[in-house]
Amino acid sequence: MKKYSIAALFILLLIYGDDVSAQQEAQFSHNMFNNMGINPGFAGLRSAICATALARQQWVGFRDGEGTRVNPETYGFTIDAPIPFLKGGLGLGFIQDQLGFETSLGVKLAYAYHLYLDYGTLGIGAQVGFLDKRIDFSNFNPIQDGDPALTGSAEESRMFIDFALGAFYMMDDRAWAGISVSQLSQQTREIGTSDHQLRRHIYFTAGYNYTLPSQPDFVLSPSVLFKTDLGSLQTDINTFITYNNRFWGGVSYRLDDAAVIFMGLTFEQISIGYSYDITISPLGRSGRSYGSHEVMLQYCFDLDLEKIKETHRNVRFL
Repeated sequence: MKKYSIAALFILLLIYGDDVSAQQEAQFSHNMFNNMGINPGFAGLRSAICATALARQQWVGFRDGEGTRVNPETYGFTIDAPIPFLKGGLGLGFIQDQLGFETSLGVKLAYAYHLYLDYGTLGIGAQVGFLDKRIDFSNFNPIQDGDPALTGSAEESRMFIDFALGAFYMMDDRAWAGISVSQLSQQTREIGTSDHQLRRHIYFTAGYNYTLPSQPDFVLSPSVLFKTDLGSLQTDINTFITYNNRFWGGVSYRLDDAAVIFMGLTFEQISIGYSYDITISPLGRSGRSYGSHEVMLQYCFDLDLEKIKETHRNVRFL
């Protein structure tokens, strides 16, 4: 088997450590479509059965010393639905995240209790997840033979248990806000000769849909996402504009990391989106990354036809 250079992974972790530490959990640019992926309180709030798939190729062009592609790849899928007899909603999520020689496979199950308030609905949710982390030691090429940190078997894996809590408030189709905490147990397992700990992450998101008075076919939707593991902070500032409830586009700025361009289309119950990240961190300025590509596909189904129009009126927080 071809041996990859360990130098590329060390460079990634050391030079760009702030970005990586904020990404122990998967990162997506379409964060306004991924509320179910980060907040269990969101489950069932849309009064529809909604499935969302995301595929991300991050830092395209990043290669090791031998020219082998080692950029991160992430794939996510969530589905949630209201469950009236449970007085709330259920959500299910899957994630595959690969960073260098480490692959994480996870599944999450969430429940949210719904409180119907005067101007919207509040979901208070809890989640349990199972995460399988694998490291393929056979791909490492040690600088020194017999390096004890790289003397594991060809591949080692460990199973982690993850818990999360969250609250999400949706004011009809006008505004939303949510806060959540994931990886509450901060479980630690040994892989090879090193301990791997799940770090606690805190998310806060909020946004607003504003219909332009002089152009009612256009809806402007600014939003923000803050994400921290209490060691680093990542901030995404987004602005979307939607035309005729069908065509949408926008821009986002991730502090010290990337500027993002979005475009998409909503047709009946299906939304399709694409984003391109322009890497502005040292990784991009050095020419080692050509940016990041991401594709989003979402399908929402509601048996109440009158509610479908309301569910899809604004696509930013679906």
